[in-house]
Amino acid sequence: MVALTQRLFLALALVVAAVAQAQAGQAEELREYVDVNTQKLVKKLNEERGLYERDPEAFYQSMDEALTDFVDFRRIAARVMGRYARQTTPEQRDEFVEKFKRSLFDSYAKALVDAEDFEINVREASILPRDENRASVELEVISSTGNRYPVVYSMYRNGDGQWLMENVIVEGVNIGLAFRDRFSQEMEENRGQIQVVIDGWSDAAKAVNLETDADKS
Repeated sequence: MVALTQRLFLALALVVAAVAQAQAGQAEELREYVDVNTQKLVKKLNEERGLYERDPEAFYQSMDEALTDFVDFRRIAARVMGRYARQTTPEQRDEFVEKFKRSLFDSYAKALVDAEDFEINVREASILPRDENRASVELEVISSTGNRYPVVYSMYRNGDGQWLMENVIVEGVNIGLAFRDRFSQEMEENRGQIQVVIDGWSDAAKAVNLETDADKS
């Protein structure tokens, strides 16, 4: 009986070890995937700094194309709307996705373009133990002065096996949650008129407080 128990324990330990090893391999592949896409975006941003001033619309289109296969804007926008998404028509959801994307670019493109030289180090990816189709990726933004700012990408794997970003946390600030809180506030202030909120989203997004320690320094 003791020998049987020992064999069962050994078999279970081997299974756990095999799963852990497989997840470690997947995590490293994900880290490399995020690194490639992140460095590609930084390179493109540096190359097109002048384009933002000359032709903001062309800059927007270029950045949108660069991010489309890496960031699931539709999923993020749906989460920003939260429970109110059920009240929208397909047309309204499409409209909000575009307005949400544009608000991000309008609010933060200039800050990125005007930023001093920086680099991004993709440090580590971790597959979530409870769900192998979800992961977090830790990054570090390093400024020209050597300051380091932590960033975490929340990723998920879709039905086609592709990893996509679904949220970002910058120095502890949950970007998706901050925008969702703002959307809820706008819905309350506009008495549930969701089209009014969608129409005014660009101005509402500018009021979102995403200040981090880096902004305060």
